[in-house]
This record gives sequence, C-alpha cells and structure tokens, in this order.
Amino acid sequence: MLSLSIRVSYSSCHKPLCQLLNFYGRVASMTTTVEATGHVLGYARISTADQDTSLQRDALEKFGCTTIYSDTMSGAKAERPELTAMLRHLRSGDTVVVWKIDRMGRSLLNLLELVKVLQEKGVGLVSIKEGLDTRTEMGRFQLNLLASVAEWERETIRTRVQAGVDAARARGRVGGRKPKLTPAKMKAARAMYQSRQFTIREIADELVVSESTIYRVIRES
Repeated sequence: MLSLSIRVSYSSCHKPLCQLLNFYGRVASMTTTVEATGHVLGYARISTADQDTSLQRDALEKFGCTTIYSDTMSGAKAERPELTAMLRHLRSGDTVVVWKIDRMGRSLLNLLELVKVLQEKGVGLVSIKEGLDTRTEMGRFQLNLLASVAEWERETIRTRVQAGVDAARARGRVGGRKPKLTPAKMKAARAMYQSRQFTIREIADELVVSESTIYRVIRES
C-alpha cells in the first residue's frame, strides 16, 4: 500500500524559512523606507467564527490601512469573497498589507500566485510580522527565497509520489482488467491535491489520466 503524508505548514515545515524572512525583514526595516503612492489596504483572515480578527485589525490600522477586508474561513478553502473583492478594487500604486504572510495564501504556491497578480497590477505587498515589503529590493529577494522553497516542495512531492507509484507497480497486479487509476495512484492523487501545490491538470498529467478522473477521486475521498 502506498502511504504518502504531505502537508505544507508555514509554522512547522517553514519555521527556518520564516526565521530567515524575519531576519531580512529586520535588516530591511533599518535600511529602507517606502512611501505608498496609492491606497493602503489591509487583509485579515481567520479560520473559524470562534476566532477574532482584532489582533490583525489593530496591527493593520496602526500601519495606516484605510480599508480592511476580512475573510472567515480556512486558508485551504479556495473561495474567499473579501480577498476577491479587494483584488477587484486594487489599482496601480496601491499596497496590500497583512499581519502575517500566511494570512494571504492558502499555500506557498498560492501565495506566490497572488503576489504575481499583485505585481501585474502594480500593487505592493507588505507583511508586518515578517517585515516583507515587495516594493523594495530586499522584499523581492525574500520573495525569491519563497519561490525557491515552493519549487523545492513541488519537486519533493513529485518525487515521493512517483516513488510510491513505482513501488506499487513493481509489486504488480493479478488478473482482471487494469483500472485507469490504481489504488496507489488514487492515494497519490489525493496527496498531491491536499498539498495545494499542484493544479488538477498537473496531477492528471503526472498520473497519466484525465482531469475528470482526478475530480472523481477527489469527490469520493
């Protein structure tokens, strides 16, 4: 049986990275000051209604955010209406501020995708806790660190998934028609999907099946 345990966590797997980001953030705060040319908008997120955004809102207001958008849901959930509304209203020269970097993205890959959207709009991103500011050279350097880790994660997951699939194939099957997706590949598909590092198309291409097959596996899990 193929066993895969792939979870991405800012607080555990990325603890050394966060410490490094914090260090560079402190260096940047001592050497660089950037004035926003547009609106300064805050974004806050909590996972459940039992939690409170007060801590995040206080930090965002202290930073100077004129408007704060807030979502109450898990970062792993794709639909975030307030984030969508904020992205729709952003204009070139604006700055988005978050209390911590993990409030912005569902995963490292998703964070980088959002940053790319902001950059294309001419919008900066500031994370108060880590001292990250994409409007500065140091902030862009920090982003490059994040991108490198994201790519490493994707390759690590891909290698582990392929190793598991190869091991299952080596054990072979006995009789019957070969299914499109073996139990080993089903586990691999779920693990890749839950890691939030791969699109449905990428999972389908990796396992050599159709996207509809991957959607079916996810629905049945």
